[in-house]
Amino acid sequence: MDLLNTLVDKGLRRESPTREEALAVLATSDDDLLDVVAAAGKVRRHWFGRRVKLNYLVNLKSGLCPEDCSYCSQRLGSKAEILKYTWLKPDQASQAAAAGVAGGAKRVCLVASGRGPTDRDVDRVSDTIKAIKEQNEAVEVCACLGLLSDGQAERLREAGADAYNHNLNTSEATYGDITTTHTYADRVDTVNKAHAAGLSACSGLIAGMGESDEDLVDVVFSLRELDPDSVPVNFLIPMEGTPLAKEWHLTPQRCLRILAMTRFVCPDVEVRIAGGREVHLRTMQPLALHLANSIFLGDYLTSEGQAGRADLEMIADAGFEVEGAGEVTLPEHRVAGRGGCGSHGEGGGCGSHGESGGCGSSHEGGSVCGSVPAEGGCGSAAPAGPAVAGEPRTDLVAVRRRGAGTDLAPNA
Repeated sequence: MDLLNTLVDKGLRRESPTREEALAVLATSDDDLLDVVAAAGKVRRHWFGRRVKLNYLVNLKSGLCPEDCSYCSQRLGSKAEILKYTWLKPDQASQAAAAGVAGGAKRVCLVASGRGPTDRDVDRVSDTIKAIKEQNEAVEVCACLGLLSDGQAERLREAGADAYNHNLNTSEATYGDITTTHTYADRVDTVNKAHAAGLSACSGLIAGMGESDEDLVDVVFSLRELDPDSVPVNFLIPMEGTPLAKEWHLTPQRCLRILAMTRFVCPDVEVRIAGGREVHLRTMQPLALHLANSIFLGDYLTSEGQAGRADLEMIADAGFEVEGAGEVTLPEHRVAGRGGCGSHGEGGGCGSHGESGGCGSSHEGGSVCGSVPAEGGCGSAAPAGPAVAGEPRTDLVAVRRRGAGTDLAPNA
């Protein structure tokens, strides 16, 4: 297929595809799906080999968020029966993080619900970062606390944070349909603050909220311009008690096309399969490893994920290897010059920079932390009968009841 050959050539040169080419990837047929995966896989392997980076989430403060993000179980007015608790103490958060690191996680993501942190909240998180680093100096720490005020990114960096996550989630044109308590521009501003403070920026999207192909291409191209080092791709987990509980638009095939399109648009960026992979990719998760070079280990913020041991077995069985703590994730040109995923020259970004979110701050809907029994998969309920293509898989959605904020062992 000429389209795929063109996209591979561009990806190996860090050139941007056209919008029409990106849309064409999403429009490919199921008959062409393996060709699409193979083509995007060439780009993934060129920049990242067969390494898979593991990330682990710790939900520092769960629920009771004042923001109204429609996808989020922690949102204002949510009736989802999730865990609700206030700030974990630094030693509690450090213990939760240690479980993820012991399971192979290279990065720990510290998430807190809310519009954004107060200065006191930044102090709390700073103490937590220091506690985690004291246990394991090599671990990467990414904070995800919502909208940042001036100076807060710098304080997190001084405390030892390596990265900051704040997702764009959807296109600018449709953002107001999803959230009304803050704006798309607010999210862009926070990503820019992270860049300016010298933090590695992490920003991604949520697919499956009823968006069009054009919306998906818009948000991925916007991310390319923002030039984050990592792009988490979340697939909506339709949680009961949220406005989007009935939104079941995704198939495994569409999820793979979305990941492939993201890889072609940002070829040398850490593309992470985030929340919802177990619910929507299901048995096709191993194929997604040919597109993304990073996943979350274990559970999500308020919902269960695949058992951590199953994650590790899946990676090994698919012929990939877990990225070690001593290995550098990003290609040399991005590390040395903060180069972007485009073709603007050495040290150039994908947009104006040389260098995720849920209810205010979390990756929910989306995303991320907690546990399931070692033998469990995603969710605790078993399907009543054979799955039917296109049917909502509500049996795969389960609220997290273990790990951070509970007395039970985490899933890692």
